[in-house]
Amino acid sequence: MFTYIDPTVRERLIAQGKLIRIDSDGQLTDASAAPDPGARAISILGPIPLPLERHGRQYEVEWYASVRHTELEKAQQLADDLRANEGQQSFAILADSMAVNSVLVLGNPGDWENPLVRVHSSCLTGDVFGSGRCECGPQFISALERISQDPAGGLIIYMSGHEGRGIGLWAKAATYLLQDAGENTYQANQTLGLPEDSRDFSDAASLLKYFMRGKSFRLLTNNPKKVDDLKAMGITNVSRVKHVCGVGDANKRYLKAKRDWGHQLEPDDLD
Repeated sequence: MFTYIDPTVRERLIAQGKLIRIDSDGQLTDASAAPDPGARAISILGPIPLPLERHGRQYEVEWYASVRHTELEKAQQLADDLRANEGQQSFAILADSMAVNSVLVLGNPGDWENPLVRVHSSCLTGDVFGSGRCECGPQFISALERISQDPAGGLIIYMSGHEGRGIGLWAKAATYLLQDAGENTYQANQTLGLPEDSRDFSDAASLLKYFMRGKSFRLLTNNPKKVDDLKAMGITNVSRVKHVCGVGDANKRYLKAKRDWGHQLEPDDLD
């Protein structure tokens, strides 16, 4: 049973400290009580030991899964309806109501001193398929490697629902066709009537407040806007670290468009 379907499992995990709830400021709240109406509460499951193996390297990671309480409520309502109508075979539709973000912790948070952090937007084509049209896959692997090798340790926040800078996989596929016809990645979004970047980093900010506990950290990104967005949400103890990797012939035009849009990429970075 899923923890949002079976209350007995939920209460057991709460008692074990494996299911917690935080508010938008990253402060612990009562996971057993209903949050205040309108409050942006986030439920977190973990830590879950998750040994990773990528490109021949092994990493010891603790995984935390997080989701907004409002989305859990929607899933609970769907689950009740499905059970009432004996629709057990349709439980997969529950996933449509939840954007589950992940936190991958490397090292001992108690020993962190200005750790490395990567807030990584989900990218099926790059992270899973290994597409060369973007640099997302190499950026994720490089972040995992850099954080694991850094004496300060750190974490990766993997943001679900950020595909195509927040427009979704179907629209992203359409933008690729528009890009092949001559538009750049931002123009293609505009042609579809969509924002150039519609990603929401508010959950990432709440998770950083909880896991960092006020500590300074270094953010692996070439995008100053990501830093500005986090600072606007109360994350003031952050410095940016360049994160250039995965540059190839297939994505140079894409990366030049990102540079023109404001990403801190020098000519040498694209050679």
